[in-house]
Amino acid sequence: MSSVASVHSLWTAAAGAPGRIPAPRIEYVQLSPTLIILGAAIVGVLIEAFLPRRSRYYAQVLLSVVALAAAFAAVIGLAAGGFGSSKAHLAAMGAIAVDGPALFLQGTILLVSLIAVFTFAERRLDPVAHGKRVDSFAAQAAAVPGGEAEQAAVKAGLTTTEVFPVLLFAVGGMLIFPSANDLLTLFIALEVFSLPLYILCALARRQRLLSQESAVKYFLLGAFSSAFLLFGVALLYGYAGTVSYAGIAEVISDGARQVDPALADTMGNDALLLIGGALVLMGLLFKVGAVPFHMWTPDVYQGAPTPVTGFMAAATKVAAFGALLRLLYVVLPGMRWDWRPVMWGVAILTMLGGAVLAITQTDIKRLLAYSSIAHAGFILAGVIAASQDGISSVLFYLAAYSFVTLGAFAVVTLVRDAGGEATHLSKWAGLGRRSPLVAAVFAVFLLAFAGIPLTSGFAGKFAVFKAAAESGAGWLVVVGVISSAIAAFFYIRVIVLMFFSEPKADGPTVAVPSVLTSTAIAVGVAATLVLGLAPQYFLDLAGHAGIFIR
Repeated sequence: MSSVASVHSLWTAAAGAPGRIPAPRIEYVQLSPTLIILGAAIVGVLIEAFLPRRSRYYAQVLLSVVALAAAFAAVIGLAAGGFGSSKAHLAAMGAIAVDGPALFLQGTILLVSLIAVFTFAERRLDPVAHGKRVDSFAAQAAAVPGGEAEQAAVKAGLTTTEVFPVLLFAVGGMLIFPSANDLLTLFIALEVFSLPLYILCALARRQRLLSQESAVKYFLLGAFSSAFLLFGVALLYGYAGTVSYAGIAEVISDGARQVDPALADTMGNDALLLIGGALVLMGLLFKVGAVPFHMWTPDVYQGAPTPVTGFMAAATKVAAFGALLRLLYVVLPGMRWDWRPVMWGVAILTMLGGAVLAITQTDIKRLLAYSSIAHAGFILAGVIAASQDGISSVLFYLAAYSFVTLGAFAVVTLVRDAGGEATHLSKWAGLGRRSPLVAAVFAVFLLAFAGIPLTSGFAGKFAVFKAAAESGAGWLVVVGVISSAIAAFFYIRVIVLMFFSEPKADGPTVAVPSVLTSTAIAVGVAATLVLGLAPQYFLDLAGHAGIFIR
């Protein structure tokens, strides 16, 4: 009762003296990338409300491209202005960090999202329906699959152009997530980008029931992970008396903090710190797709519209690993001996689990899903290094991996039969003879996933394994190399299937994409080769961006 009374008295005293409440100070220029994206998302909602249906598609695509390009230009401007190094500081009253890792990750997310918009906007792959071109998304999202309302919407040639503002809201949350500097901002950013993703997963034009099932699974498991994270936030607040990263780190290191009377009984309690830190880590590892929090990944990747799968696989990993790095390196560096053994176990399970389970897959999207789980394990090896090289290697790996992933899923959208995308592996047999260029491009992406030299995948794996080995995690690198060898088997198996198998007479066709998907694939190939052949400049860039502000 005394604790409640003290909090109540503080509250009433503050309310009775409004002059003492400081006005918020917002650095709009330094927050401009996020503000541009969220502002454009709101404008996109207004376009849906007021613009005629026939004009919405072009308006939304143009708005999304311009907003993402402008936000990326803002990130470049901030980096050029020194905010990634000498001028790095905390903005929005300490809630948002503007530093090297934040700007690097935001730039990567924005570039990936810009390419993803091209795949969202593609309207040349599906046959013309009732005289109108259609995209990958349901004609009317609210209609019952197969019902009269859906049939009428298809006949009318309707398209779900709401996907573009929903995408922008997700991007806005992803920009905040790796730069959040307190636990409440972290949680709000998590929800801001998770809720749009749940919606996007349910909007496939083909296989609507599978799509909706994947969205429900993602939503339910995502709700569990959010609950764990929020409970962890509450426990860490009880431990430190603050939700700010610096405040928690200060209490962990030396307990030098004024005791809040309401929290006097719990502050400094190590049990709260250990349990709270573990729960927050669980919430972040779920988003990363690490074992044993990976259960949602294969089903969601398979059921979601393929453009959404590519966007999620690339951008969500970048945002989630950014948040994980900041939590471990800024909040919990004083607990390194506690979290490193746990992360060792998670990384080993993730690398081996993703690689072994991928061998048994017969669907190309599920195979890429388990591949992404294995890659999460490889990236965790860099996280575990707990060094400057570890941070820079993770940043480089995330940038390299995201473009390969986006390009690979863009290629998957091209291979089609009467039922839509032909994702069963048996249907890819002989693809190299039917369409040599598409098969060759997909082979480049698979070789990059496998970590073959002269691709970005090799440069990324070499960087994270080198950082892990130098930090004393030699055995983890051995497991990583074994996992890479296992993973190489199923990547090579797909290449052999495409080039050395006879094509079936009733096999799928390869759709001719518009310039939008062609651009997405070309950017993926270019990034894969450039980061593989000449990685040093980008490794140096990641190295300069690898210093967190505390």
